[in-house]
Amino acid sequence: MIETVATAPFQDQKPGTSGLRKKVKVFQQPNYAENFIQSVFDVVEDRPGATLVIGGDGRYLNREVIDKAIRMAAANGFARVLVGKGGILSTPAASHLIRSSGAIGGLVLSASHNPGGPDEDFGIKYNAENGGPAPERVTDAIYARTRAIEKYRIVRDGAIDLDRADPQELGGMKIEIVDPVSLYADLMETLFDFTAIRGAGLTMAFDAMHAVTGPYAKEILERRLSFAQGTVRNGTPLEDFGGHHPDPNLVHARELHDLMMSPDAPDFGAASDGDGDRNLIIGRGIFITPSDSLAMLAANAHLAPAYAGGLKGIARSMPTSAAADRVAAALGIPAFETPTGWKFFGNLLDAGKATICGEESAGTGSDHVREKDGLWAVLLWLNILAATGKTVKQIAQDHWADYGRNFYARHDYEGVESAAADALMAGLREKLADLPGRVIGDLTVETADNFAYHDPTDGSVSENQGIRILFMGGSRVVFRLSGTGTSGATLRVYLERYEPAGGQLDADTTEMLSGIAAAADEVAGIVRHTGRARPDVVT
Repeated sequence: MIETVATAPFQDQKPGTSGLRKKVKVFQQPNYAENFIQSVFDVVEDRPGATLVIGGDGRYLNREVIDKAIRMAAANGFARVLVGKGGILSTPAASHLIRSSGAIGGLVLSASHNPGGPDEDFGIKYNAENGGPAPERVTDAIYARTRAIEKYRIVRDGAIDLDRADPQELGGMKIEIVDPVSLYADLMETLFDFTAIRGAGLTMAFDAMHAVTGPYAKEILERRLSFAQGTVRNGTPLEDFGGHHPDPNLVHARELHDLMMSPDAPDFGAASDGDGDRNLIIGRGIFITPSDSLAMLAANAHLAPAYAGGLKGIARSMPTSAAADRVAAALGIPAFETPTGWKFFGNLLDAGKATICGEESAGTGSDHVREKDGLWAVLLWLNILAATGKTVKQIAQDHWADYGRNFYARHDYEGVESAAADALMAGLREKLADLPGRVIGDLTVETADNFAYHDPTDGSVSENQGIRILFMGGSRVVFRLSGTGTSGATLRVYLERYEPAGGQLDADTTEMLSGIAAAADEVAGIVRHTGRARPDVVT
């Protein structure tokens, strides 16, 4: 029986670049999750009789909100829901399931790389029928609906068992509990040469960070690719990620980093995040930045069966280094610079303009789904290692010898008072017109702007996407406020110095970027505005 429940709007349900993210206690408020889910359903066209995908990364509150979402889907006319067993479904696997099942879209429950637990973070986002994050026109409509909602619909009667594979039904709607791993693993096997990887004799360590990729990595790496048992570490998804922060960077995956820098290091090290869409790549004795990884994967993608015919184009987010642009130029294919947010890549992928995309925040992927995909990047690296017989360090050194090296780092200032962060950005905007030609140390500003993106697929314009200061010679600094946190503001400062082929390619990254970092503080007044003498996280 469908029940209509009176409610009142919450004014803080504006989706960010990756859906609605808040603290768990916010989502536990009466009607909070229900309001947002109903607002999504209210703006989804043609939902009567349609299929909906539902799943999440297994964090605290995952099962409870999935139960609510299924009951509300039944009350809102969906004919069928596909739900990952146990509520588990990685973000890239959800994208694939939406695309392969003909679903109208999906609810992905995750706060990505943010911590989980009763006092930590939770999130809900809607992915459209192409499997990618909903475009801005849809998220804007969802937000507008959240501010006017007066009621939601739900079916309260009837049991739902997320662990039972047998067909279930609720209010006339079919519920299918699906294996969250096998379909995705089958897809990966069509993209990469598993036989070559198995035969290469490689050793590796993969840190699943007690997050959603654990079951996927065990199936693909240990079972299908025959890596040794124990290759996958922290492989059981936990509601609080074992009390750790499931962000695959050098701070939170320090144990893996230390192993890879030790005499006992395996050939290859990798990690993924809370919902499985990000990656960390480390070779024996060398860390590969996400920006370099994108460029190196693009340059060598032809070695994998799925990309043997070449790439249509390469896309990167604006803060990501320009290393991939140099690969695109050498291959004679387009390079696209977009705002941060995978939805911008989705338009290019759908239009057939790009094949491989990536972000400096450790997200990389291709046209096989419409999300970034952590394990996909790991498998492409393994395919390249197997095909070339080279080490990660050799691939990196050969790449830099051909293209030069973009020394790169991101400095995160977390939990900055919003007023202070806004004042810093406002001050930068006021200076933009006067910056070209200014000399700062041994750097000369060539151009400076507030990045705006003109989408070549639909003509839409996205403005105010970050402050860029470009120096002569290919170096730059970018300032941007992050939209993926749940409290305060995170100031992200991206530092990049280009060193041409034949230059100081093996130099220390921190030393090479010291002049860029000093210039960033001189121009923006980071210390003055934030009160921080150093960033909280460097990646």
